Amino acid sequence: MTVEATSSGAILFRDTRGEREYLLLKSRPGDWEFPKGGIEGDEELQQTAIREVSEEAGIDDFRLIDGFRREYDYVFEAGGETIHKTVHLFIARSFEASAELSKEHRDLQWRDYEQAINTITQDGPRDILEEAHEYLDELQEEADDGYV
Repeated sequence: MTVEATSSGAILFRDTRGEREYLLLKSRPGDWEFPKGGIEGDEELQQTAIREVSEEAGIDDFRLIDGFRREYDYVFEAGGETIHKTVHLFIARSFEASAELSKEHRDLQWRDYEQAINTITQDGPRDILEEAHEYLDELQEEADDGYV
């Protein structure tokens, strides 16, 4: 029997001297990923993403960017059960320069787009980062003052 699970998180970026950098977290198994986690209680997907950025990255001064939500899914084994997990990702802009490593992760790094694409170990998040980067490029072109 397969157990269904849902997570939500955010592709978190900051601007450093005019360059966009993305936060990547190294999970205990060794995959590089974005801040994300399971929905608690009757949270909405965006509420979960906000809580997870704060818990996993120690960043509280950020905001979600409107109009972007993508999902990917994967299957894994845990505790003798097959789990089918669907992960929803938003985009968030950090107004803090640094992040704090949580107990859930082994490392964190801010990476420019090319480095991030080459660091992420799973296809789903890598494909969504590509879409998010293009989306942010379009927003930046449309607005003179940044990302609206």
